[in-house]
Amino acid sequence: MRARGLTGSSPTASTTGSPPPPSSTRFGSRCSINQVPCAMLLPTAAVIAIARAETRPRYEQEDMAPMYGDQGASGMSLSQRWLLTKERSALGVIRSCVEWEPESFPLVQPLLGMPVVPLGLLPPSPDGGRRAGGTNESSEHATVRWLDAQSPGSVVYVALGSEVPLPLEQVHELALGLELAGTRFLWALRKPSGAAVLDDGADMLPPGFQERARGQGLVTTGWVPQMSILAHPAVGGFLTHCGQNSLIEGLLFGHPLVMLPIFGDQGPNARQMEAKMAGLQVARDESDGSFDRHGIASAVRDVMVDGEARRRFVAGAAKMQEVVANSERQERYIDEFVQHLRSHGAAIATDGKATTAALLREQ
Repeated sequence: MRARGLTGSSPTASTTGSPPPPSSTRFGSRCSINQVPCAMLLPTAAVIAIARAETRPRYEQEDMAPMYGDQGASGMSLSQRWLLTKERSALGVIRSCVEWEPESFPLVQPLLGMPVVPLGLLPPSPDGGRRAGGTNESSEHATVRWLDAQSPGSVVYVALGSEVPLPLEQVHELALGLELAGTRFLWALRKPSGAAVLDDGADMLPPGFQERARGQGLVTTGWVPQMSILAHPAVGGFLTHCGQNSLIEGLLFGHPLVMLPIFGDQGPNARQMEAKMAGLQVARDESDGSFDRHGIASAVRDVMVDGEARRRFVAGAAKMQEVVANSERQERYIDEFVQHLRSHGAAIATDGKATTAALLREQ
C-alpha cells in the first residue's frame, strides 16, 4: 500500500527531532473548532490487506515488510504513521461503495474501530475525452488514430501505472508474452525514472520484437489519453496493475481485466476482481512474484480470444460496470458524505464556544 493512499488527516512531522506523541488534544481541538471530524481516507482493500497480511502471497508480504520497519524523514515507519493517523481520526472515509464490495464493507468498521462512511468510487466522466461533434487533442493522438484502424473489441490495452516500473527482464517477458498471445495490443510502456528511452521503447524491448510485432501492436512511452483509449470501441480488454483508479476507469467501460498487480493494495484489488469474475490474474512465481511470457500469453488469450472464458469475464466486467457507471448512485454517496459532515458539525456546535476558548488558552 502506498503512502498516497493514506491521505486526509495524515500527520506530518519535522525532519529533525523526535516524532510527535501518539495522541494530541490540540490536534482534535483544531478539528472541532472547524466543526469537521478528523478523517482518514483509505481504499477498503488496503484496510483488509493490512489486517489480513497472512492471506497474502509471500512475495506480497515481503514487499510490505519495509512499511513496518523502514523510517522515512519523519522518523516513523509508514505503519507507525498509519496507526498515528488512525488514533487521531474520528472518522474513516472509504473511496468505495457497498455495491462494489459488499463482502468487505462489514469488516472495515470493526477493523478501524471508528465510524466508516463510503465516499463512492468517484469515477471520471465516461465520455473518454471526446467532445460530441468535434475533435480534441486526445482524439487526434497517434494511439487513438491507430485504434481507429482496428476491429471492434480486438485490442488489449496494456498500462501498468507510473509509480513502480517493472525490471527490464520482466518488461521483456511481458513483451514476449504479448507477442506469443497473438492478439492485437496497445502498450503504454513506462520509462524507468531518469532513463533516456526512445519514443517507441525499442531500447527497452527484446531484440527484434518491434519488427516481429509490427502490425500486431503499438508501443509508446509518451503520454497517452487513457480515457479516450479505454472508451474506444477497438479496445476489448485491459491489462492493468490494478491500481484503484485504473480498475475504476477500465470497468467504467466494461472491459474484462488481465491483472498484473505490482505493489501494495493492487494484489488485494486483483483478487477481489478475480473473485467477481471480472478478469484473470497472470500466473506468478509464489516465492518472488515473477512472471513469464507463457503466463502472460495464457491470461491474455483467456480474456481476449472469443470463447467460454472470455464470455464469462465479459459478463463479470459488465456487472461491475453497472456499479461504476451508475452516476446517480455515486453522486448520492457524495451527498450522504457531505450530510454526514454537516451532522457532525451540528453535533459539536453546542460546545463550539467552549472548545474555541480552550484552544485559545493553549496558544
